[in-house]
Amino acid sequence: MIEKPKFEARFLLPKYWLTWLGVGLLYFISWLPYKWQLALGRGLGKLFYKFVPKRADIARRNLELCFPDKSSDEIEALVRKNMENTGIAFFETGMAWWWPDWRIRRKLHVHGVEHLHAPLQEGKGVLLLLFHFLSLEVHARLHGFVQPAVGLYRPHNNAVMEYLQTRGRGRSNKYMIPRTDVRSMKQAIDQGEIAGYLPDQDYGRRRTVFAPFFAVPEASTTTGTLLFASSKNCAVLPTTCFRREDGSGYDMTFYPQFENFPTGDDVADVTRVNQMVEYAINQRPEQYLWVHRRFKTRPSETDRDLYRRD
Repeated sequence: MIEKPKFEARFLLPKYWLTWLGVGLLYFISWLPYKWQLALGRGLGKLFYKFVPKRADIARRNLELCFPDKSSDEIEALVRKNMENTGIAFFETGMAWWWPDWRIRRKLHVHGVEHLHAPLQEGKGVLLLLFHFLSLEVHARLHGFVQPAVGLYRPHNNAVMEYLQTRGRGRSNKYMIPRTDVRSMKQAIDQGEIAGYLPDQDYGRRRTVFAPFFAVPEASTTTGTLLFASSKNCAVLPTTCFRREDGSGYDMTFYPQFENFPTGDDVADVTRVNQMVEYAINQRPEQYLWVHRRFKTRPSETDRDLYRRD
């Protein structure tokens, strides 16, 4: 379990001054009207598109691989919108970490919460499947208003950012568990907690199998979902949180729990998870984190790098 860190005098050392300057600016902006921040985010995203071509190219290649039937113009329009949403996500971090409860809570619109309550009423723990949508920081904060949860945690390399993000992410939820502490995660589920888990990135070759994801027949997919879902007291439940196009807030949806899961067939089981990720992405493809190299790990180390265009 990660306890909320305390402020340390070393955070004031000169090497952290630029961090504090950036954080201070973001904190100031976080108090602006919500729609102003959305507009600023879209503007920042346009700068990302123009001046950070490497990230835009990763998004472009992921979209080409996943949606081969889309034209180049359709792909490019989606890349542009995705970069704009990436810019918005920057400012949403400030909202998630610093907005008071009354301000952020009124942006929440919940659907299907009965699917979350059902296993809890049976005394079960919940493995809550979240996906890497760009509003993930807001999703975590808003979820605490529905039912506080615990989650796996990756420490930040910058001590000041570690201090700020740990406190920010704990605003409305319970506690965080180091991502390598599998035992504590399983214990939390066994004790009836809701434990958030993100199964939709390429985590390399350890604890993975290769399964279909969109039009890519063999995508490295974590089996961590199956490890945690194997707990006797566990219900596996997907959830999404999408930003509304009209700027009125966020739609958080809970879906029915997976029945007969896991089955013991790892490829079939993670394919089922991937299909749920696909379903979620198809609803708001422009809001997904496409700048991650989702297909960097290939079945064989001698296989062609899918991100090379020659």
